[in-house]
Amino acid sequence: MDVSGSSVIVTGAASGLGAATAKRFAEAGASVFGLDLQQSIDKASAVPGVTLVPTDVTDEGQVVAAVAAAAEAGPLRVAVNCAGIGTAGRILSKKGPHSLDLYKTIINVNLVGTFNVLRLAADQMSKQDTADEQGTRGLIVNTASVAAFEGQIGQIAYAASKGGVHAMTICAARDLAQFGIRVNTIAPGTINTPMLAGVTDEFKKTLEAGIPFPQRLGEPQEYAQLAFFLAEHDYINGETIRMDGALRMAPR
Repeated sequence: MDVSGSSVIVTGAASGLGAATAKRFAEAGASVFGLDLQQSIDKASAVPGVTLVPTDVTDEGQVVAAVAAAAEAGPLRVAVNCAGIGTAGRILSKKGPHSLDLYKTIINVNLVGTFNVLRLAADQMSKQDTADEQGTRGLIVNTASVAAFEGQIGQIAYAASKGGVHAMTICAARDLAQFGIRVNTIAPGTINTPMLAGVTDEFKKTLEAGIPFPQRLGEPQEYAQLAFFLAEHDYINGETIRMDGALRMAPR
């Protein structure tokens, strides 16, 4: 699918995976609308072709407005869900049982927020003309994590949210097939994003040592490359693709 002249939505676009992905699609000639919270946008650098839109992905009205704005710039062909949060917490700790509010918050952003953007972007795509002779209307790429498959100690909420994203993939692809909309998910391993900015070089080396090959952290640009590849490859659908250097997470 050629994205030039079309519009693309990327959530979590102010930094990390989202910022790299927004830049990649903009370089390909798409009008990119990057959805993120205002406090994150305030810290972001301007990127040609990327319009940052203050949006809470869990808010229906805000996402409806963002999708409408994107559709005005050109047919909405791609939506990439990168927005997400993660906070460590064991089911039981010295402080007592895991906070229910914290669990709900992580599920709400990572899983419900992803579904909210998926459903509203798909609704817009379904109303547009097809992009080719096989009836393609669009692509939605979601972000899970290797934690969806090997959740570590203290990742109960995060793993559950990302496991849900993975589980949605084949269902969404089947639901939306009749409209010519593909759905795929990327499950990254340990990526060198701002979430790791506060850790020491020694700890980063420890993380790298657990990755079979290449024995290094992944880069946001590699996620962006894969998301763009999924837009170009019309026959990959309903798939969760691990991007992790063959990493299989240990219990801790």
